[in-house]
Amino acid sequence: MGGGMGGGGGNSLLNGVTVSSEMTTLLKTDTGSYTWTAATVGSTSAAGFQLASGVPVMAIGGFNGTDPTPTLAQFQQYVAEGKIHYFIDAGGKSNSGTTTTASQITAWVAANYTKTTVGTTTVYDLSGN
Repeated sequence: MGGGMGGGGGNSLLNGVTVSSEMTTLLKTDTGSYTWTAATVGSTSAAGFQLASGVPVMAIGGFNGTDPTPTLAQFQQYVAEGKIHYFIDAGGKSNSGTTTTASQITAWVAANYTKTTVGTTTVYDLSGN
């Protein structure tokens, strides 16, 4: 199994996410074409995926997902420029939906891209519709 942090399927400020070997393999595929292989809400989630895979993962909303950065418009620009391959919906209660900016980005991704499940993780491929 992939090297993850923490326990169960969610995350919190003190526990990272558990990253499956399937997810690690996905993140390691075609990484050189993107500035960030993936983006997810909160640095705790991002760190778990980045440490497990060794690839750059954007932390939307900073440490716990409450900072208004990047904005929805900035995130959409990064996606349009092909800088982010995947959006990971890590599903952690502490990060998901705690900020208007993170909620807007999550809603925009869900409305415009098809979700798939890799291991137990919901992933959206941002490289095309």
